[in-house]
Amino acid sequence: MASHDQSYRAGETKGRAEEKTNQAMGAMGDKAREAKEKTYETGRAARDKAHGAAESTKDWAAESKDQAGSYVSEKAQAAKERASDTAQAAREKAQSGKETTRGILEQTGEKVKSMAQGAADAVKSTFGVAQHHDEVDKDTDATTYRRG
Repeated sequence: MASHDQSYRAGETKGRAEEKTNQAMGAMGDKAREAKEKTYETGRAARDKAHGAAESTKDWAAESKDQAGSYVSEKAQAAKERASDTAQAAREKAQSGKETTRGILEQTGEKVKSMAQGAADAVKSTFGVAQHHDEVDKDTDATTYRRG
């Protein structure tokens, strides 16, 4: 039976492990929110820029067409293509941001799992559960093999 001191230390260890896990989860949540906001802002800015460029080009083309004929039409088409290219680049950048965010979340999740496992091992070690459990498994396996 574990002494009062061992129980107290185990409780402290568990408390520290929970606190570290909570801190890591908070940090992970903050990073995820930041990445999500950045991705959203990048996509929105790109969309607004592309929309503004397209509207500007459209207005410019309409005015110029009346004045310059086919030359202006060619320039308007080129401007539309540039706006389309800008929008495509923005979509690709937003996708890249999403992939980066996913990678950050996966790495942080692995770190949290590792920390939690370490805390569980520390608590088991404090109570001596890990060694006793292994011995019971060995005895159980030996008994099973003898009967089988």
